[in-house]
Amino acid sequence: MPELPDISLYLEHLTTRVLHQPLLQIVIRSPFVLRSVDPPLSAAEGKRVLELGRLGKRILFGLEDDLFVVVHLMIAGRFRWRPRGTKASGKLGLAAFEFPSGVLLLTEAGTKRRASIHLVAGRARLDEFDRGGLEVLESDGADFATRLRSENHTLKRALTDPRLFSGIGNAYSDEILHRARLSPLALTGRLTEAEVDRLYRATRVTLEEWITRLSLETGADFPEKVTAFREGMAVHGRYQQPCPECGAPVQRIRYADNETNYCARCQTGGRLLADRALSRLLKKDWPRSIDEVE
Repeated sequence: MPELPDISLYLEHLTTRVLHQPLLQIVIRSPFVLRSVDPPLSAAEGKRVLELGRLGKRILFGLEDDLFVVVHLMIAGRFRWRPRGTKASGKLGLAAFEFPSGVLLLTEAGTKRRASIHLVAGRARLDEFDRGGLEVLESDGADFATRLRSENHTLKRALTDPRLFSGIGNAYSDEILHRARLSPLALTGRLTEAEVDRLYRATRVTLEEWITRLSLETGADFPEKVTAFREGMAVHGRYQQPCPECGAPVQRIRYADNETNYCARCQTGGRLLADRALSRLLKKDWPRSIDEVE
């Protein structure tokens, strides 16, 4: 799922292409993607884009007459920028946002259709989409600590909970925790003041660095390769590859459709965290430390 750095990259490139442009029309190819009926989609036709923004992992197009298009890409949704006249075609095409400067296509890979478009009237209606997560890049350490300790969860769950923190998902939470040298299964209620401060600083630095890095890598071209697996990430998506800090093989915990990647030597004092499926299968043969693996 595109996270804060990825959404920021989209917004950067959309700003240069569609801000102050009229939205000529939105063509829906897959009916499921449109999740609202009042106001009708036709109400947005011809309205200029006055602002672009982010609400958690959602992208907002603020139009004239206090209308807002809210797009949630979910896991596999992506934007593509194409010349005027391009249609949303093929199995991946969900919708096309037509502007005088070009066409913004909304696509979604896979068979599960989760991406969504809402058109709402009035800024107050945006509260329906606000999960309440703290914007870390706009907060200080005290606000971060208060939010982190408001509920007792593992660090992995806390960072990825949209009610607690905004815009952070599976990929960047792995990178943040590696930079902070903290276990993904450490409990928020048991962290020391120094560990909370370290986590706050790691969160800010990681997000800021990746926002800058993605912008520089993409240049003037519209981002076509928005992915959770980036070259240069320390641990996310790097199972069994060497940790860039200590060289130990990156480990993982798999659950449902997700996995957490971490470095046992850097983050857990060398202890291997139990993988629900594999550790239950191996039982007594499950290695307890990174030394047993190496």
